[in-house]
Amino acid sequence: MNRIEHHASFGGRQEVWQHASRSTGTDMKLGVYLPPAALAGEKRPVLYWLSGLTCTEQNFITKAGAQQHAARHGLIVVAPDTSPRGDAVADDAAYDLGQGAGFYVNATEAPWAAHYRMQDYVADELPALIEQHFAATDARSIFGHSMGGHGALVTALRHPGRYRSVSAFAPIVAPSQVAWGQKALATYLGDDPKVWAQWDAVALIASARERLPLLVDQGDADEFLNNLRPDLLQAACAKASHLLTLNLRAGYDHSYYFIASFLADHFAHHARALRGQNG
Repeated sequence: MNRIEHHASFGGRQEVWQHASRSTGTDMKLGVYLPPAALAGEKRPVLYWLSGLTCTEQNFITKAGAQQHAARHGLIVVAPDTSPRGDAVADDAAYDLGQGAGFYVNATEAPWAAHYRMQDYVADELPALIEQHFAATDARSIFGHSMGGHGALVTALRHPGRYRSVSAFAPIVAPSQVAWGQKALATYLGDDPKVWAQWDAVALIASARERLPLLVDQGDADEFLNNLRPDLLQAACAKASHLLTLNLRAGYDHSYYFIASFLADHFAHHARALRGQNG
């Protein structure tokens, strides 16, 4: 672990770290916000953020204004990069595939399988790393945006008992049914729709063994609604009697202006769960 940035923020400290990942076989970067209590040595819960297409570890920590909320609630916030990177890592010229577009899956198809194991990284390696190197408890929650919203929902659904809560901003809820997801899943996982379903929140809801309440915010002026399809998540949750709070925000688009506007609600949602209070 090598710290490459640190900035005082709201009484805590925003840091950026780099480490050699065994999951991806590459160096990975991640943002870590340590609230004042953690800097004082008190073990604090951890909230994981997963970013969207084309993003790095920098987008959330520089655009969302998360530090003030993390300091208020006493939460460590971890924001990893969205994919492995490097000259030896497979890539694609398109923005929605390859580096910056890992989709939080474990790729099985060549050449992607060599490095694109983002699910192992996010769900297993990263929590172990954080809990070893920082004043962190094993109480975890997860949220994200767009591709990262997909990642947060799928990671929580695939790992019952690992997270106290989950939420998302404008998530790709049914990647097996939309263009962004179909392209990525076919490339990384092959052509079998049954395999795709293992990485699709709408499909996973039907057989979920844990019923964490879902909080989703979606702008109705989002230019990517045809790839997001919150209506499919709403229908799946209704059919499975899975608690969903879906906030459709009038006039909001897909940007960090949207995320920053409602981020406090999501921090409050996760803080309640991390204190052991559901709902």
